[in-house]
Amino acid sequence: MENRTERPAYTMRDAAFWKIIGALGFASLFVFAAMYTTQPLLPLFTEEFGVSVSSSSLSVSLTTLGLIFGLLVISFLSDRHGRTLYIKWSVALSVIPFFIMPLTDSFWLILILRFLQGFTLAGVPAAAIAYISEEVDRKSVSFATSLYISTNALGGMAGRVLTGYVTEHYSWQTAFYGLGIAGALIAAAVIFLLPKSRRFEAADGTARQDMEAFLFHLKNPLLLISFGLGIVLQLSFTGVWTFLPFHLQGDPFGLSLEAISYTYFAYGIGVIGSPLAGWLSDRLGIRPVRMAGVLILSAGILITLAESVAMIVIGLCVICLGFFTAHSLTAATVGRDATHHKGSASSLYLVSYYVGVAAGSTLLSPLWAAGGWTLLVLFAAIIPVVYLAFAIAARKRLAARA
Repeated sequence: MENRTERPAYTMRDAAFWKIIGALGFASLFVFAAMYTTQPLLPLFTEEFGVSVSSSSLSVSLTTLGLIFGLLVISFLSDRHGRTLYIKWSVALSVIPFFIMPLTDSFWLILILRFLQGFTLAGVPAAAIAYISEEVDRKSVSFATSLYISTNALGGMAGRVLTGYVTEHYSWQTAFYGLGIAGALIAAAVIFLLPKSRRFEAADGTARQDMEAFLFHLKNPLLLISFGLGIVLQLSFTGVWTFLPFHLQGDPFGLSLEAISYTYFAYGIGVIGSPLAGWLSDRLGIRPVRMAGVLILSAGILITLAESVAMIVIGLCVICLGFFTAHSLTAATVGRDATHHKGSASSLYLVSYYVGVAAGSTLLSPLWAAGGWTLLVLFAAIIPVVYLAFAIAARKRLAARA
């Protein structure tokens, strides 16, 4: 167990601050590469295994479901036993399925392994933001969180692009073996780099008291607004990216898997957008910058209605800028608004966030089937703006009561 000592939090002047950023960055890079690695492969899975579009999308949503269960379990454990143990084991264990999945010709076994992999991946997101909020100086938390989330974007981009490229030239099995080897190297780097907690304070009490504290967050209206925003942001974002390969493979584009995988380089804008959002929020405030992020996200989604590949790519870049701006600032807000059990509060936000992933990757299938890309895009663009208006009104009512 990690014990708290009365030591000052790390600032950007400390070498340990950058070790934290480096270790969590590597861990996040692998976690999000692993989570979304099957997204560009969905059309291939429908052909190779003879499954439907919605069944193929389960390779993303079941991983997300496993991660949600993992977040709920590990958030409790990390509040009691510390953060670094679960971060390290998360990366190490989640490597294993990548060496097993290429050996089977059963798509349903792949889905089971993806669910289990999602559970093991949860250790990093369950503990990382709480770890940052405890170990990093309050003035640097937003910046550190934004840097961490920017590697979420980098991992998502790397997993999709490399998987698509390697699959096009070799096979999806080769891509999975490559991810497994890279993950093993990253696990070694995380174990070596990540500093031990100095300011962690273990939660006391029984499991029942932990559950009551966990549920207490659901009575905090400010946190509920953030949780809802997490669902809506990811619902729209994931919905667009999940069905994009099917859209670009069809008429009038007819793009190859390799060409489609290159569109995921748009995630590079997210790598820039998260730290930029943190910097701007320190000067302008979190709320206006986050509001701008939501509006930019919706505008980018609408741009993808264009019949030009170039315009669609521009739209995807705008989407990533808006999404990672809004998401990184919402995550930082949750850590600030939670008065205790920060690990479980952060995990609740991530649970809502990944509920949005699951919904966007599978539950939007009826929209795709009914109206294709146009209906899906209109829904994905409108719902964040509607929720933003609701959130603003709800905050005004709460302020009036205070």
